[in-house]
Amino acid sequence: MSKPEVLVTRPLFPEAREILERHFDVEYWTAPERISRAELLRRVADKDALVCLLTEKVDEELLTAAPKLRLAATVSVGYDNIDVPACTRHKVVATNTPGVLDETTADLAWTLLMAISRRLVEGDTWMRSGTWPGWDIDQLLGGDVYGKTLGIIGFGRIGRNVARRARGFQMRVIYSDAAAAPTEVEKDLSARFATLDQLLAESDFISLHVPLLTETRHLISKAAFEKMKRSAHLINTSRGPVVDEAALAEALENRKIAGAALDVYEQEPKVHAALVARKDVILAPHIGSATTETRTKMAVMAATNAAALFEGRRPPNALNPEAIGL
Repeated sequence: MSKPEVLVTRPLFPEAREILERHFDVEYWTAPERISRAELLRRVADKDALVCLLTEKVDEELLTAAPKLRLAATVSVGYDNIDVPACTRHKVVATNTPGVLDETTADLAWTLLMAISRRLVEGDTWMRSGTWPGWDIDQLLGGDVYGKTLGIIGFGRIGRNVARRARGFQMRVIYSDAAAAPTEVEKDLSARFATLDQLLAESDFISLHVPLLTETRHLISKAAFEKMKRSAHLINTSRGPVVDEAALAEALENRKIAGAALDVYEQEPKVHAALVARKDVILAPHIGSATTETRTKMAVMAATNAAALFEGRRPPNALNPEAIGL
């Protein structure tokens, strides 16, 4: 009996390949450049499953081009690359990889927070230029982290892990979300619920951890920057379009805030031109989950999701389980 066929848009890691090759006839995209849209549509046309990255769109066009497709598994916790309602209409199960990258992404948020507050990237650039004249008392003065107020927008798994790390810095932690967390969670993390306006006005550091939804697109806009402290720093490891990059560039130019550190971008992989040359911005290349351990877990989870469906089981991370029984 022949195996179902799967297209995988990156070779992934050995642990994930072993799962896929046990259950599927696998076609990998192995070229160094990303698979083009035209090539993706051509190769997925006769496949039963697709394992893809956040950079590949699973939409009405792709689903129409792949009539045999039964599953689309993205190797990411975010799934704004997948049109889930369209998948359901086409009886395609969509899956993601939640939970395994929470601690790693929280680590990166803190890496960016510390680096922007202490101007680490500026210092590194200066040292590499060969022009550093030696120590002086007023060089690269940043700001303290300990004892400051950390505002967390989006208090899910990653946001709570960011709050947990703040305890070691004796920070005051406030958070904003659609609803307050349980009292025991607030007590454990020494965190207090605040309205978004309160958080923007009171925070020295603002870290974003919301999904990309209609209501979160440009959540941080010109109006939000007007409410922030001039000494505030913005950290974004969530989704790029949550921040209006043109408004951010304007806020930095007019010294409405002190700095920003970004790992995601509004028009990824492009960055707003006005941000590129600024010393008060750190630009990271979407590496929130980029550790060997975490990316391997993500790939294994995506492979496991795919294998489960073709073994007659519900994928553990199905986004639209109702599609299974249609």
